[in-house]
Amino acid sequence: MTSTFLGKSISGPFTMPSGIVSTATSIIEYMFTHVPEVGVLTTKSIGFEPRLGNREPILSQYAPGCFVNAVGLTNPGAEHSAQLFARLVVPADKFLLTSIFGGSVEEFVAVAELLAPFSDGLELNLSCPHAQGYGMAMGQDPEMVYEITAAVKAAVSIPVVPKLTPNTDNIAAIARAAVDAGADALCAINTLGPGYFSAHGSPVLSNEMGGMSGKGVLPIALKCVREIVSEVDVPVIGCGGLSSAADIEAMADAGASIFGVGSALVGMTSQQISEYFAALGKDRVARTKHAESLVQYDVDMDFTPVTLVSNEKVTDDISILTFDHKVNVQPGEFIFLWVPGVGEKPFSALTDDPFSLVVIDLGQFTHHLMSMEPGAQAYVRGPHGIPAKPPQDARIVAVAGGTGLAAVYQLARDFGNADIFVGARTAERLYFQAQCAEAARLHVATDDGSAGFHGLVTQLLDDHLAGLCQQELDTLVFYNCGPAPMVHAAVAVQQKYCRPEQIFSAIDYLTKCGVGICGACATPDGRRLCVDGPFISVDAAS
Repeated sequence: MTSTFLGKSISGPFTMPSGIVSTATSIIEYMFTHVPEVGVLTTKSIGFEPRLGNREPILSQYAPGCFVNAVGLTNPGAEHSAQLFARLVVPADKFLLTSIFGGSVEEFVAVAELLAPFSDGLELNLSCPHAQGYGMAMGQDPEMVYEITAAVKAAVSIPVVPKLTPNTDNIAAIARAAVDAGADALCAINTLGPGYFSAHGSPVLSNEMGGMSGKGVLPIALKCVREIVSEVDVPVIGCGGLSSAADIEAMADAGASIFGVGSALVGMTSQQISEYFAALGKDRVARTKHAESLVQYDVDMDFTPVTLVSNEKVTDDISILTFDHKVNVQPGEFIFLWVPGVGEKPFSALTDDPFSLVVIDLGQFTHHLMSMEPGAQAYVRGPHGIPAKPPQDARIVAVAGGTGLAAVYQLARDFGNADIFVGARTAERLYFQAQCAEAARLHVATDDGSAGFHGLVTQLLDDHLAGLCQQELDTLVFYNCGPAPMVHAAVAVQQKYCRPEQIFSAIDYLTKCGVGICGACATPDGRRLCVDGPFISVDAAS
């Protein structure tokens, strides 16, 4: 399925719009290798300075296949991004389209100059509807679009592709200004809005307002692309609500030659994305409808209210919160807890009936949870992630640090024949010990020797494994959860005795959307922890 875009022969006519899935270099590399139909790899939008973006929630589903988001232009800044992109090896049949933004013409030019050496083209984000002073604020003014596009074109020698907003009365005039300034191609559309969505009487997004995407925006996207191509004669990347081969054909009829698929990928694992694009390519040739059936319109992002029953302090910075509801969560899955006006974070359920979780005071949201009193209300969504499925005759070895015990306790409890290794700095930071001892063979290590083994939990694990025969080692399956240094150390010990396929880890990567779209939880091998994990094979956690 070869295509051509801006003079480069590419492996396929698809892309994922900026900010969707391929937001980390490891994910981009994964797509290079595993998804040939995606010939244009579009990065997240990058600004001159690092930007944390908005607190979670950043994404909500207001109807099946329809979303509102306000990520807030999260990015590591142009200089750091240039260092990351310098390590990318872009295949000859891929086009790396680097999306950039700025608060002024000068910022656009500065970012462009830093990133152009590592890019095949630059997408100009002139259309984000929810970041004040950026994107749409500039992209609704034809004169500003002309000025930014002309300035970037004068500063770089690679193609420039402005991304246009649908939130304008005359998108054709915006397109004309961009092309008159030298734009080599155009991308349309960015999200509609901003829009507002609420649950249980409160705005879901921390930003309150966000851009609308998904199936519901397709008619607007088609209208905008038709108006653009009636005015200018440059290639157009068409995006907005595409999910089926019929949608792609409609966009092609409107005048687009590259097709951006974004919200349709919600909830898909990396393997499922590969299968989806393969099906989409085959559907276009065979006039079939298989790809649409792979879209997960049943992803549940609704919230269920829960009431806090107890807040048991373990130490000044560790609490066990118990709520009045049961949650239907299988071992390995996780949930999100939302407190309106405060934020949302993912947690493993320490217990499912009643629902309880462990909190360590690490930031604004967890600090609030630490101070919650019985009777306080919160909201749960999920479960998310892939349930753990150890082989039937396996002997489970769970290794936990920090809040990681919550991710592995249910494994030991439900599957049995398990050893739990727990590490902590001191005895006072240990929790849930009696329950673990009832469910499994418990091994405890403390850094100061105040309980159990005096030393690191990985040293205790090493001693234990050294005493097993090969037949016993062959039956083991490892589940590690906790801070990255501990998990890496545990994996190093386990690889001394066992095969990689016996080892699974859930590292505390940043998880934001929980449904695979934002890419914040990218692993080193390009998978996403929230949909491909949370327990993921050792190669991805190394």
